[in-house]
Amino acid sequence: MQRYRAARRDRELAVLEGFHALKHALRFGAEVSEAVASEPEDLDRLATELAPDLAGSLAERVTRVESELLAQLVPHAPRTGVVAIARRPPVDLARTLADNRPAPLVLLEDPRTMGNMGACVRVAAAADAAGVLSTGDNDPWHPEALRGAAGLHFALPVAQLEQLPEGDRPLVAIDPEGEELGLAAISPRAILAFGTERYGLSEELLERADARLAIPMRAGVSSLNLATAVAAVLFSQRL
Repeated sequence: MQRYRAARRDRELAVLEGFHALKHALRFGAEVSEAVASEPEDLDRLATELAPDLAGSLAERVTRVESELLAQLVPHAPRTGVVAIARRPPVDLARTLADNRPAPLVLLEDPRTMGNMGACVRVAAAADAAGVLSTGDNDPWHPEALRGAAGLHFALPVAQLEQLPEGDRPLVAIDPEGEELGLAAISPRAILAFGTERYGLSEELLERADARLAIPMRAGVSSLNLATAVAAVLFSQRL
């Protein structure tokens, strides 16, 4: 039990809660050091139905524990009855920024809600973004963010920065005062910057931005959930 508590605070480890988090972590090459489950045989049944690429291999990876013990390992025991510890992959920021693929980077400026951060990672992975970067105090690999992302942190680079370094990617601020999304062309390698729902982006980042874009919304609606805004912008570029 102590290992899982310590892993939640360890900046080199990731705690995976639930079948989907473990599934995605393994699918995208995570180094899983240990996993425990209350009913290991149920994992293979789930894999047969939901992840055939992992069918027949999950049960042998986990150690059976009593459900009462599993419930003590994490604040909210997953319904699928499995918890694991994996090593966070290293992120080469310079390489991530230099990635030549026509894929944008997502920048979250000082995000406040862990679950929302995880949902942003999940959306970015689905849209095949080049990575998710965040500034501020909150760790994007926090267990609550990992739960919100269903383990998809392992599908793309996810890193915390003190500040965004200079580079050749244009910086695009998502801002209500910007040009309406869909009317302006966006570089496929842009860094798309999103601020908090309450305060938006900082003046410093807005001044640094090469362009500002606004998500069109009905009059009277003040803002979108952060992950919803990320999804709207990323998938608008895939259409």
